[in-house]
Amino acid sequence: MGEVVLVRHGQANSAATTEEDYDRLSDLGHQQAKWLGAWMKDHEQPFDLAMSGSLLRQKQTLANMGFTETDIDPRLNEIAYYDLSAEMKSVFGLEQLSPDDFVTHFPKTLEAWKNKDIKGHETWEEFNTRVADVMNLARQPGKRVLCVTSGGVIAAIVSQLLDLPIPKFAQIATPIMNTSVHRILVTDHGPMLATFNSAPHLDVADRTYARTVY
Repeated sequence: MGEVVLVRHGQANSAATTEEDYDRLSDLGHQQAKWLGAWMKDHEQPFDLAMSGSLLRQKQTLANMGFTETDIDPRLNEIAYYDLSAEMKSVFGLEQLSPDDFVTHFPKTLEAWKNKDIKGHETWEEFNTRVADVMNLARQPGKRVLCVTSGGVIAAIVSQLLDLPIPKFAQIATPIMNTSVHRILVTDHGPMLATFNSAPHLDVADRTYARTVY
């Protein structure tokens, strides 16, 4: 049996308004990744492969976790949500005014993207295809593979495994914590979701403040 361990990047620049400004870890994000790396050193068996997307926040997370020999695969990159949000404002006059609006704004944005009412640098179909492709690469029988990625990608992977519609995709994405851990077992019967949104490195009283989603 193999295993794919998905990790969301640490907290990024949550005050950002563009993709570029968002793409760097906050001080807390660096610390979250270091805590997770220390926890994995004590509790995990070695990985056969450690990889991340090409976004800075993803690479910084993997480096802070203590991994030096890594692969970079842009197929693990996040949905360009700031760009899609700008399209939603331009086309429909709809904008996300606060982080609390994400739970309603996100599914509307995904539906508009899927229906081609708004455009991004890739289509909805292209996004889902690249996520499926990188998972096919990571799912290696008998191997343990670590993938540092982002919440939208993790939600897409879970949604593809469980055949979930967009509203459920959005519900999956909303609570995903920074540096959370998600496990997929690679079995003879296909991939199986075993763990979702765990954060054992933050399960102590003096780190509750570090359980962030943005």
